[in-house]
Amino acid sequence: MAFHGKRVRKAYEGIDPMKSYGIGEAVKMVKSRATAKFDETIELSISLGVDTRHADQNVRGVVALPSGTGKKVRVAVFAKGPRAADAQAAGADIVGAEDLAEKVMAGQIEFDRVIAAPDMMAVVGKLGKVLGPRGLMPNPKLGTVTPNVGQAVKDVKGGQVEFRADKTGMVNVGLGKASFTEDQIAANLRALFDAINRARPSGVKGTYIKKATLSSTMGPGVKIDLGGISGGLAAAE
Repeated sequence: MAFHGKRVRKAYEGIDPMKSYGIGEAVKMVKSRATAKFDETIELSISLGVDTRHADQNVRGVVALPSGTGKKVRVAVFAKGPRAADAQAAGADIVGAEDLAEKVMAGQIEFDRVIAAPDMMAVVGKLGKVLGPRGLMPNPKLGTVTPNVGQAVKDVKGGQVEFRADKTGMVNVGLGKASFTEDQIAANLRALFDAINRARPSGVKGTYIKKATLSSTMGPGVKIDLGGISGGLAAAE
């Protein structure tokens, strides 16, 4: 039997592993149990009824979290001329073109998101083997290939996050920090659920959102009652 310390045992007190909780109660339980010595990330894990082996069942998108993420996101932008200036003015951490591509190829990946102007995709396309496996390749569908790079930088810096189902159909997204208020966390959670529901592939039959669990970095998971979210997102259409 695994040994759990006093802090862990106390964190699990009062949580029924067989029960699903409403958003407000789940947020309160998770937030109150985030007692680590650092500002823990509040994370949402969602199990989807999709088979990502089929291209028409891939789930991927972006959502602007109304309360932000509480995390500093480093943004790299591939642009030249006026667009490069716009990106810098918007707060991009790294801006460049061929010179930035050379740094990436050399393994200097000091950023969390990549945005590219359309006329830079000939350069960025050569970086697919480096950026692709890291989930950093710019994509027009995600708004990261755009002529308006300045606005894209502001969106990312303002709390826009990307979500994507992995090969097991799981989506894991950080919703903010334990220092957020309960209302801020709940607002972000609802925004993410709505975005994932809108991203439902047309080929999915039956239950789409199967299960959702809210947790903090070092805390226990709390199951969320899907029936209380937007009229029941788990139900089949």
